[in-house]
This record gives sequence, C-alpha cells and structure tokens, in this order.
Amino acid sequence: MEKRPFVTREQLEEIVKEYPTPFHLYDEKGIRENAQKLKDAFAWNKGYREYFAVKATPNPFILNILKEFGCGADCSSMTELMMSEAIGFSGSDIMFSSNDTPAEEFQFADRIGGIINLDDITHIDFLEKAIGHIPETISCRYNPGGIFKISNDIMDNPGDAKYGMTTEQIFEAFRILKSRGAKKFGIHAFLASNTVTTEYYPLLAKVLFELAVKLKKETGAEVTFINLSGGIGIPYHPGQEPNDILAIGEGVRKVFEEVLIPEGMGDVAIYTELGRFMLGPYGALVTRAIHEKHTHKEYVGVDACAVNLMRPAMYGAYHHITVMGKEDAPCSHKYDVVGSLCENNDKFAIDRMLPEITRGDLLFIHDTGAHGYAMGYNYNGKLKSAELLLKADGSVELIRRAETPRDYFATFDCFDVLKNVKYE
Repeated sequence: MEKRPFVTREQLEEIVKEYPTPFHLYDEKGIRENAQKLKDAFAWNKGYREYFAVKATPNPFILNILKEFGCGADCSSMTELMMSEAIGFSGSDIMFSSNDTPAEEFQFADRIGGIINLDDITHIDFLEKAIGHIPETISCRYNPGGIFKISNDIMDNPGDAKYGMTTEQIFEAFRILKSRGAKKFGIHAFLASNTVTTEYYPLLAKVLFELAVKLKKETGAEVTFINLSGGIGIPYHPGQEPNDILAIGEGVRKVFEEVLIPEGMGDVAIYTELGRFMLGPYGALVTRAIHEKHTHKEYVGVDACAVNLMRPAMYGAYHHITVMGKEDAPCSHKYDVVGSLCENNDKFAIDRMLPEITRGDLLFIHDTGAHGYAMGYNYNGKLKSAELLLKADGSVELIRRAETPRDYFATFDCFDVLKNVKYE
C-alpha cells in the first residue's frame, strides 16, 4: 500500500512560487480530525486531557489549533514554558515534565501555576529550595525498570532509561511530599516509544492503575490523575496499520473499570502527552532534487539536509518519499537520497527504490510533523527552513519564516568581530 501525500503536485508547484524549498508543510484538516478522534476515544473519562508534547512541534500556530480541542501543553524546558504561557496556556493547562532541571525552570513553572512532574526523588529537596514550598498538586515520574514486553515482543528497555523513579523511590517520594504539604498527586510513566499496537496503552495503564491503588493504600495520598504520557506511534512504513485510537481508548477504559473503579477511584483523571501521534502524519518535508551523482552508487542530491530532518541521520529512521507527479510510476531506480552536509550520514534514504528522479523534481518526505523541524540544528552554517500550514480551504499560511544569515550571526551581536558581515 503506497502512502499518499496530503497535497497535490499542482498545489506544491503553486506554493513553491512564493516559498522556496525546502520547507515543512502541515495539514490543518488532518490535525483537526485527529485531535477530535483522540478526544472521542477518551470521552468516557470525565477528567481526560491531552497535554500536547510541545517538544514535538514547537509552533504557536499548531498549539493554538490543538488548544481549540481542549489540549494542554506538555513542556520540558524554559522556552517551551514561555511559548505556552505567551499564547494563553496557564495554570493546570501546563504540565512541566523535565529532567536534570535547573532551579530557574522550576521557579518559572511554579510562578505560572503549571503542574510539576518530578523526575527523581532527589528533586523534592531541590524543588523546595528553589521555589520555597511544595506545590499542593504534584506528579512523580515512575520507571519500573527491566524490559517492557507486549505479547512476548520486547518494546523497550525502561531499565536503561534515565527517566523516572524506582518503585521504592516513588512510594518514599509520595510520603515525603505528603508530609510537606502536597495534597493532590499524579503518576506519570513512559515505557516504550513509537508503538504501533493497541496493546501498549492498556498494559501501561494497568501498571500505573495498580501502582496508584497501592500508593493510596500505603501512603494515604490522593491520586487525582494518571498520565500515560506518549509512546503511541505512527506507521512510518507503507503497509503498516495505523493505531486505532478508539480501540486504544476502549482498552484503557476496560482496565480503568477493572482496577480503579472497585477501589473507589473512579474519579481519577487520565492524561496523555502525545506528540508523534498528534502531528507526525500531518507534516512533510518538501524538497527539490538539485543534483545527481553516478559513482559507486546512484545518488540524488536535494536542497534539504539533516538540518531540516535529523531522524534518518540520527536513528537510521525510515521516512517514506513520494516523487511528486510520479506517484503511480514504477519504482525502478535505486537511489541514496542525500543532503549537502559534510557528514556521510546525511541521507534521507539509502538504497531506496523510487521512480526515476530528474533534477527539479519535488520530493515529499512523509511523516515529519513531529520531531522533524524541532530537532533541526545549524551544523555547517545551514539555516533552518520555513514552516507552512496548508489550511482546510486549500490556502497556505506561513507559520514560521526561514532563518536568514542575520539569524545565524545574531548571537555575535555583542561583539564587533563580525560587524562587517553583509547579510544581503
């Protein structure tokens, strides 16, 4: 089954007349439909809320769309907190899930009333010293260790992850926090990444629901919310079945009724922190073929590089590529599709069978809506691209301009050493 772009070649040809490649393009219609589907999947839980993982797609235009669907903001840094506050998120709209956190970031999160999710038991004293008190509502991140399996398949290795408290530590943390004034508690955990299965969330929910029951019994703490965090993935490869979010929501509901309801904990709110699921399929990197090279392999050089999409270089991650206008042409040519960085891993595809590509062809690199633009950097002095929003009516809105050389040199503006740089 071939992946199909959410835009036509004709639409792209019009867009590139105004906005040169490369750029990230987002599908507003798809984003809205998906956000509503998630909301419907957990409508059975009165307190349910999605805290969108800002790190995935830190753009205020995107955040404002999700805000319309009642989403909060999951932040992990000062600038993410600042962006979220600036566009109207406040108080319990914000979940601050960070690790190795500087004192000033705890202070800012507390000042704007965000819910703080502690990554480690030692952070209790650090937080109290930083802000002068323990918040009445607080959350702790849990890591059970070991290997996390689904149907005998290893999904991830929490024991190797730097995040979260051990079982013994989270019980002790709840006791300490309760003794210092905390009144409402949350539990958070992330045990596997990018799962494409309906089993992950219900299994994670069972772990956390059972933990919540024990914590309440043994510490007397009032657990008011359980944060299942992220981990629901997307089908990067063609032919992969996408996650059925309605079935996932139903699976969590069944576990909720089996574990929490009998313990009188039916008012516990369920939170999620989805980034990839919310935005991944609804973004693409659009780039143009500008060179070809015939040496030991066949290469296509494009005007994008790992600066624009780091995942293939960093993880060897697969992103499907459509050659626009050749969607139905036979994939008869084997290419490495590469960028211009002085790094041999700057490749969007290796030995990929594609239709014949000629210079000038537009390539649509799928599933970059989350952890795409956000992971960009400026190696080789490369500049980050624009972000565009394809509106539901077919029009296009610029939602972040492309960087310029002036942006690249901006942090030298306190020196005279580059005063003669000509930006134009």
